[in-house]
Amino acid sequence: MSDNLQNKQMDEDNQEEEHLYEHYSLKVDPGQSPERIDKYVFQRTSINSRNKIQNAAKAGCVLVNGKAVKSNYKISPNDEIKIVMPKPMGRYEIIPEEMPLDIVYEDADLMVINKPAGLVVHPGSGNYTGTLVHGLMHHFEHLPVNERGIEGTRRPGLVHRIDKNTTGLMVIAKTDFAMTHLAKQFFDHTVVRRYHALVWGDLKEDEGTITGHVGRNLRYRQVMDVFPEGDRGKHAVTHYKVLERFGYVTLVECRLETGRTHQIRVHFKSIRHPLFNDVDYGGDKIIKGTVYTKYRQFVDNCFKLIQRHSLHAKILGFVHPTTGKELYFESELPEDMEKAIEKWRKYMNGVKL
Repeated sequence: MSDNLQNKQMDEDNQEEEHLYEHYSLKVDPGQSPERIDKYVFQRTSINSRNKIQNAAKAGCVLVNGKAVKSNYKISPNDEIKIVMPKPMGRYEIIPEEMPLDIVYEDADLMVINKPAGLVVHPGSGNYTGTLVHGLMHHFEHLPVNERGIEGTRRPGLVHRIDKNTTGLMVIAKTDFAMTHLAKQFFDHTVVRRYHALVWGDLKEDEGTITGHVGRNLRYRQVMDVFPEGDRGKHAVTHYKVLERFGYVTLVECRLETGRTHQIRVHFKSIRHPLFNDVDYGGDKIIKGTVYTKYRQFVDNCFKLIQRHSLHAKILGFVHPTTGKELYFESELPEDMEKAIEKWRKYMNGVKL
């Protein structure tokens, strides 16, 4: 029997969360007899467990002709089936490492943590120890595992990530069902995420939207770039609201409509307001203001206070996979950002520093 099967694996330039998923698209043959969808999918994809398919269906991740179905749904000829699944376990061995975790919330299904600056989320090139994943492996005896496929890197519990030097809230799945359910929420962009960022310059509008395809820089693959014509990269939208103005820098709240790698950082660079002290995107030098000695010294002192890009994942909201309750978490700004902001606040008020 011939099936029109397409296994769509997300490109590495995709949304931060999207590369954690496998997409399957199947069209049922015209002569196909009725059969349970979990059995049908299991026989025709690389998903190695009917239980995974059943969990996906329970989480609303198995769609037939655009509508979510249960695992006992009987397929019909010409049905179009689409599935979003966390990727299967790889062979990459991770040795658990003890590390402190700032746990904001935890139950049997999931955990929310407040990630500090400098902590890499998962193993990768040049980071094979000391990552959040290593700490999670120590904290939990068993965790569901996502795998990117490239390098065979295991990612226990992860359904999204934030940059090494970005601080703030992350949700970790503790069961296969929670992972599948949360993955679908991220994929559907229903998760509430608010970031606070200190950016260079005085933004003209109190609110605005930055739109522009985001993809790998064609020359330097470690950083991203904005492609306004949409000829490369992936569609990306960042909404922002000014929280406080300091003349030379501005504190903003960002709401992600999409979640591409480095999205906030590269979007603000594209409108000439890079994040304060963002080395990768030009925010580590004076962008606004004169370069007279006292001002330059003041900025350098601010750089010493916050030795990273000024970005914090402050708010996270999602639907609990098991209870269906809407959960909402908010974290305080980290000490380095607070100190830098307070220093700018005093500077603008004429306080001698």
